[in-house]
Amino acid sequence: MSVHDGHRERLRQRFLDQGLSGFAPVNALELLLFFTHRRCDTNEIAHRLLQRFGSFSGVLDAPYDALCGVEGMGPLSACLLKLVAACAGYYAADRARGGEAITSSAKAGAYLAPRFLGSRNEEVYLLLLDDRRRVLRCAKLFEGTVNAAPITVKKVVEEAVAANATGVILAHNHPGGLPLPSKDDRAATEKTAQALALIGVRLLDHIIVSDGEFTSMADSGLLPAAGP
Repeated sequence: MSVHDGHRERLRQRFLDQGLSGFAPVNALELLLFFTHRRCDTNEIAHRLLQRFGSFSGVLDAPYDALCGVEGMGPLSACLLKLVAACAGYYAADRARGGEAITSSAKAGAYLAPRFLGSRNEEVYLLLLDDRRRVLRCAKLFEGTVNAAPITVKKVVEEAVAANATGVILAHNHPGGLPLPSKDDRAATEKTAQALALIGVRLLDHIIVSDGEFTSMADSGLLPAAGP
């Protein structure tokens, strides 16, 4: 067994014994890279990643092409890091689902905020609920640029009708900004609520997300109807 092999085994066992508690970012990254680099010193690559992107979250949020451009990285290792970030959001959203009714803005935010983990552009999601506020489905409607994503009222209405929803919750993110609704957000929300009301569907809330935090437009008094 080489020196590197012994270090790898110790790091793996440490993770199995105590999870990532106490791990420095460089150690967490080098552990991940064990799965795509069977022999080389992944600690050096992990240091390069942190130097380039600044933090563990910065590495996972980095674009695929930028990750590939770091010395020692390749398509498989870059894909692995993007997969880890995506799985974190998928896991959190799945845990939040649990068949529980979305009866508050806190529950709505807990369900929707993980969807935006790792997103560098604005995205729009629509949460479709039945008459008991249980989740029918969660649809990703749009993906835009860093600072804009259109909310098309027609698409929202079509999704609500297709799911036979009685209530919906919109959510979109402000990458790198504050989780506060803009003037355009308010206008789009009002138009959407009016269109949904014509088919007997309530817009229950519009959640604005940024860096894991969120604001409820319903709780802020910015919706025509009360929030969940």
